[in-house]
Amino acid sequence: MSLFTIFILIILLCLVSWFILIYNKLVRGKNMMGEAWSGMDVQLKRRYDLVPNLVETVKGYSRHEKTLFEDIANIRTQCISTQEVKEKGTAESGLTKQLKNIFAVAESYPELKANQNFLELQKNLAEIEDQIQYARRYYNGTVRNYNILVESFPSNLIAILSGHKPGDFFEIELATQREAPEVKV
Repeated sequence: MSLFTIFILIILLCLVSWFILIYNKLVRGKNMMGEAWSGMDVQLKRRYDLVPNLVETVKGYSRHEKTLFEDIANIRTQCISTQEVKEKGTAESGLTKQLKNIFAVAESYPELKANQNFLELQKNLAEIEDQIQYARRYYNGTVRNYNILVESFPSNLIAILSGHKPGDFFEIELATQREAPEVKV
């Protein structure tokens, strides 16, 4: 075996090892993204389970807000059935707006605001929203790391060859977030 043949074999071995290393990093990133989405999904399901209780509690005090309750039920159903990350983010933002509306309705009913069940539901929703925020940060962090690997050179060559595509970030507005008041001078 000539020195040239040994040199070519070493280069080929290095290229194959590099390919395997990058491919395994891509697979690891994709699996981490899937695991992070699973955690996000658990928190969103907890939120979906809380919404009917919240609606029923407010419904007992406010019979004339029928369209609001129907809208919340429809959006909740849409959130549950949506699978794509971007679409789910849009649906979740719609649910958030409706939850803010339900809390606005509650402001009109002092006896509701003092109701222990309503206060407990509000507290539970705040805790769930915190967990959603943490899960969203973790998920988006794994998406960022994966996307960097998929989009940066030279690993993007392996990503293209193996069919890896960038992941979508998950952006929603949380129901417990308040808009900053506009200050006029």
